[in-house]
Amino acid sequence: MKWRLTSILVLFAAVILIVGCGKKEETSTVDQKSSTNKIKVVTTFYPMYEFTKNIAGDKADVQLLIPSTIEPHDWEPSPKDMANIQKADVFVYNSEYMETWVANVKKSISSNQLSYVEASKGITLGKGAEGEEEEHHDDEEEHHHHHEMDPHVWLSPALAQMEVETITAALVKADPDYKEDYERNSAAYIVKLKKLDNEFREGLKNVKKKEMITQHAAFGYLAHEYGLTQVPIAGLAPDQEPSAAKLAELKAFAKEHKVKVIYFEELASPKVAQTLANEIGAKTEVLHTLEGLSQEDQDKGLDYMKVMERNLEILKKAQAE
Repeated sequence: MKWRLTSILVLFAAVILIVGCGKKEETSTVDQKSSTNKIKVVTTFYPMYEFTKNIAGDKADVQLLIPSTIEPHDWEPSPKDMANIQKADVFVYNSEYMETWVANVKKSISSNQLSYVEASKGITLGKGAEGEEEEHHDDEEEHHHHHEMDPHVWLSPALAQMEVETITAALVKADPDYKEDYERNSAAYIVKLKKLDNEFREGLKNVKKKEMITQHAAFGYLAHEYGLTQVPIAGLAPDQEPSAAKLAELKAFAKEHKVKVIYFEELASPKVAQTLANEIGAKTEVLHTLEGLSQEDQDKGLDYMKVMERNLEILKKAQAE
């Protein structure tokens, strides 16, 4: 009888142990699963994606919203895009003057977990080019919101550093477990941006010509930061057509300042720039706005740093003529 009781107790203890181990294993699996759940970060267009990806490394799931082949000034989110944003933990955009539809997103999406990050927050924005903007029709004015402030801050490596810092702070707040990783990655990326900034300062310090005629007013911050003067054919919207009076004014300006190069952008038609270049006997060059970087270019190893270095080489050569 004593032997039987002992056997029963041993068996009962074994059952308890097995059940206990089973529960522990189940808890461990859940914990492991939650630890591999990365925060989801949706970014609007290429520079926002590039900056965020470099800060996040492999600690967050970073997605690009606007296809790199599409001009982001005129893009608006579909219902599918809105659903994707709603599922995110962090939504990174440049500014309300670039992604003019963000205000509607904020009204439409009800999510307590979604953190909105305006990367240019804290940067003093300059006014857009004047003159041509008033010539928009009423419906175009409503769509572009007059583009009253220039959103192209990422094209200045000095200001890009500030955007990276703003995005970093937001990721740390949303995902404090990886604070050290985000801050370490961010610091390493800012070192690269500082090097790029110095290259622009040195490279453009002594160029012969300070005036640069661009197809659209995307390079105001870059020009201001590095001692150049941007003279845009059109305003902040790249598809804008200048008036005959504006073209005549630019032709006179180009001849007076002996401008030899007219710049246009990779995602815009070169027609307007080419027309002016033909009028004054100048050539055209592409300056990349980085508003989109094709998958083909990315597959070739191009990124923000390399494209900006290429922009610098083009400017150094063109502004020396």
